[in-house]
Amino acid sequence: MKIDEVMSRLQARHPGEKEYLQAVHEVLMSIQDIYNQHPEFEKAHLIERLVEPERIIIFRVPWVDDQGQVQVNLGYRVQFNSAIGPYKGGLRFHASVNLSILKFLGFEQIFKNALTTLPMGGGKGGSDFSPRGKSDAEIMRFCQAFMSELFRYVGPEVDVPAGDIGVGAREIGYLFGQYKKLTRDFSGVLTGKSLEYGGSLIRPEATGYGGLYFVQEMLATHGHSLAGKRIAISGFGNVAWGAAKKATQLGAKVITISGPDGYILDEAGLDDQKIDYMLELRASGNDICQPYADQFPGSQFIPGRKPWEVKCDIALPCATQNELDGQDAKTLIANGCLCVGEISNMGCTPEAIDTFLQDKMLYAPGKAVNAGGVATSGLEMSQNAMHLSWSADEVDKRLHQIMHGIHQQCIRYGKEADGYINYVKGANIAGFMKVARAMMAQGVV
Repeated sequence: MKIDEVMSRLQARHPGEKEYLQAVHEVLMSIQDIYNQHPEFEKAHLIERLVEPERIIIFRVPWVDDQGQVQVNLGYRVQFNSAIGPYKGGLRFHASVNLSILKFLGFEQIFKNALTTLPMGGGKGGSDFSPRGKSDAEIMRFCQAFMSELFRYVGPEVDVPAGDIGVGAREIGYLFGQYKKLTRDFSGVLTGKSLEYGGSLIRPEATGYGGLYFVQEMLATHGHSLAGKRIAISGFGNVAWGAAKKATQLGAKVITISGPDGYILDEAGLDDQKIDYMLELRASGNDICQPYADQFPGSQFIPGRKPWEVKCDIALPCATQNELDGQDAKTLIANGCLCVGEISNMGCTPEAIDTFLQDKMLYAPGKAVNAGGVATSGLEMSQNAMHLSWSADEVDKRLHQIMHGIHQQCIRYGKEADGYINYVKGANIAGFMKVARAMMAQGVV
């Protein structure tokens, strides 16, 4: 495999899709050596097949707002790879959604799902509709219109969407209700459901919980623990909430959260009351930092800046892609940061990743660190299939085991001659090899 040739063909075929091309390039850089050790992969044109989605569905979503005006959004579902199981990946409702972002997320999802060892392929979907500022009735009508088209292409053994940015339990409920009405089928077609109709305990917290379990494993390789560590977190949604909750339980001090308007520095650290308040902020649909600062005297609102300038032991991007850049990485290193774990998808830019790896820093990518969310979605699918509901302790125990297993896979494929663990390389190779072997076994399809 010659990476330049593969990327040149992709750029010509998919011009301007920068996020997707970035994600593909990162994986190819990691797997190049092992790929070239398998001439059967090259003969089967495995890479050429792997980097293109099996199917992309694009559809219009007309809906009526509270003023009686017809609005039209675009809906997408990228069914990227089904070699190891039904397509699995979230739905994102946000004004920034476009095909490039969904293809990058779907491509990442292939390897993330493979790392969990659960039988799930990779997919992603969503719309450029934003729930922000919309009434519950408008969100319900949009979700019903969206599912009225999507239902043709999903199912518990075909494609199982979940939530993502802009899609929480409320949106999943409206989507599920419409799917059930159209198909007359009560099945586990969506994950992230409420407990009352088939959801799993700790699913809302799972991405953040799993991220902290993985970071805990990373620190242990260097004789560190989470206890007493200062943690900078970005974001304020479910992912940041779960991460803050588990970090605090494990004895760390979370000193920042952030929103589109800037970040909060809270030197006292987040406690249960403050973490609960994060959910109120998320539900408000408004900018969050000033209300937090008003609610908790002693915290400081720093407008228009990112939390990576704060002196911390651990940095956890929990918001969106490319939120931590090369200069942020240098600042973190200069401030003595021990560890960076991406809990958002592709949270660091290529320049930031290169900086961390050159410094031999403890750094791990989202496809490993944030796999706890989709892993628990997989556990929700298992519970639905068996018509069972596991206790929170049972789900948490299985999640912990899965994150430990992912860390072991990263060490297996990422440990270098000098003992440094390149988690980017380890995660990409481990996920790739499982998918590649499945694709080879199934022929050219």
